[in-house]
Amino acid sequence: MQDLTQKSSWGYSKFSTPPITPKNTLDNKVKYLITSALPYINGIKHLGNLVGSMLPADVYARFLRQEGETVLFICATDEHGTPTEIAATEAGLDVETFCQKLHEIQAQIYRNLGLSFDYFGRNSSVYNYELTQHFYQSLDKNGFIEEREISLVYSLDDERFLPDRYIIGTCPHCGYQSARGDQCENCTSLLDPTDLIEPRSAISGSKRLEVRKTKHLFLKLSALSHTVKVWVEEHPNWSNLTKSIAMKWLNEGLQDRCITRDMSWGVPVPRPGFEGKVFYVWFDAPIGYISATQAWGIKNSQDWETWWRDTENTKYVQFMAKDNLPFHTIMFPAMILGTRENWKLADQIKGFNWLTYYGGKFSTSAKRGVFLDQALNILSADYWRYSLLSMIPESADSAFTWELFQVKVNKELADTFGNFVNRILKFTAKNFGATVPNGGSFGAREQELQNKSEQLVNKYCDSLRNMEFRKAIEALYSLWSIGNQYIDERAPWKLIKENREEAAQVVRTCINLIRIYALVSAPIIPFTSAKLFDALHLSNTDRMTKISESVNFDALYPGHPIHVIEPLFRKLEEEEIKELSVRFGMRN
Repeated sequence: MQDLTQKSSWGYSKFSTPPITPKNTLDNKVKYLITSALPYINGIKHLGNLVGSMLPADVYARFLRQEGETVLFICATDEHGTPTEIAATEAGLDVETFCQKLHEIQAQIYRNLGLSFDYFGRNSSVYNYELTQHFYQSLDKNGFIEEREISLVYSLDDERFLPDRYIIGTCPHCGYQSARGDQCENCTSLLDPTDLIEPRSAISGSKRLEVRKTKHLFLKLSALSHTVKVWVEEHPNWSNLTKSIAMKWLNEGLQDRCITRDMSWGVPVPRPGFEGKVFYVWFDAPIGYISATQAWGIKNSQDWETWWRDTENTKYVQFMAKDNLPFHTIMFPAMILGTRENWKLADQIKGFNWLTYYGGKFSTSAKRGVFLDQALNILSADYWRYSLLSMIPESADSAFTWELFQVKVNKELADTFGNFVNRILKFTAKNFGATVPNGGSFGAREQELQNKSEQLVNKYCDSLRNMEFRKAIEALYSLWSIGNQYIDERAPWKLIKENREEAAQVVRTCINLIRIYALVSAPIIPFTSAKLFDALHLSNTDRMTKISESVNFDALYPGHPIHVIEPLFRKLEEEEIKELSVRFGMRN
């Protein structure tokens, strides 16, 4: 890694003064900057990580793109901190090699899941090092950094200072027995290691801990409290979860936060006397959203700064689980506001509760639950994307069980959606050949189907724009269901014996309904929609039809080519569910 303890060749002034763009050249159309919580590098992520940030962010980005909006979807691996060092040691690799390897593994898994990041970067990049040091310099210049001598926990057996998160014990507020020294995952209370009851080293389990003096830098959150509170109160449209966590912190009073650590892996602190220290991972992590955008811009010859400087025409939406909310509603905004520079702040912070697994939390560190590589070895991406979104923990924690997963796959994906597509395409090929048949006139039942389809598509679009994913899934499933109701009522397999022309009209209506399904489903199950686009021989232009304009029962005219495809989804049998429950239940 390049030595960045000295001033970079760009100079910190690169970030301090935004370029002046003449007003008459500004594109006044709103553009959407979307970020999902940065996955930590120390292992492959689990289903809870996916549904709690990256998946809903991807669905939102895909939907907006299909609606013709300008979107930039950014993410990166979060690579600094003690957990990375420990994971690298356990893997028998130096930390840089470990991070490179895990970044590539994670990136491939996310591609296989259909996550459509415009750029998936790394927080160990030169851009993040330079930008993190710049943020520090600006905050220091404005009086929001203070050097203090403090007492920290030193492990005699590990022969090192222990970062807060590597001291564990019982939370004094809620009694959770595996609380970390920086925050309790159970009640989200901020902690200091000395607050913990019966603290011990997370590295060795040793209780031979002592307190020693060392110098560190603090971000003066107390001095920024009023500024942050004003900003939070300017966002009454935030969800109850996001608002309640932000206001809990503010009402309890913001405490100054240590932003440096005694370790070697991370962004070096460019300050005399702080050699061998790095910035706290939570200081540089959110800056990674900006630095990854910068990396994207340089790689693609794009003006990356407009996404972070054009505060009027950019709508910035963040996605994350609730344990990340304090850092994104309080700490990162405080850092931005403290620079006194023109950086874009979040407009919407979409927080999620936890997806649980048979009564407990998914956990990367405890290796509890189903991990993404395992999931993809069981079934392909769209099974997981649809099912997880139907369980998404929006208003409260929700539970993943194999039994519920089986219902989602068998009843909703295979029976309702997949079966409709399969029997229509097969019936068409058998009775009318490989083209859309001609038929009679559009009747009252078809008009009713069109009206219901328009209502449900409008509900679906409204839900996705409002980031209400369960409501969107409900609307999508209802849309699939009315197609089955229509074909069961019209029964073309009977009708063809009495009135071939009318049967042809029913089939043509259903084929056009499959086109609507393919377009509407694309943000949720993109791989399946792609199969349907191919089966219906849709042009590239038609594939990008806006979802809000997708209901058109004359789009595929008589004679338009189609072909039969394999069933879209397979069912999960009882024995398979039992085997999966046993295999993954052993992680309890």
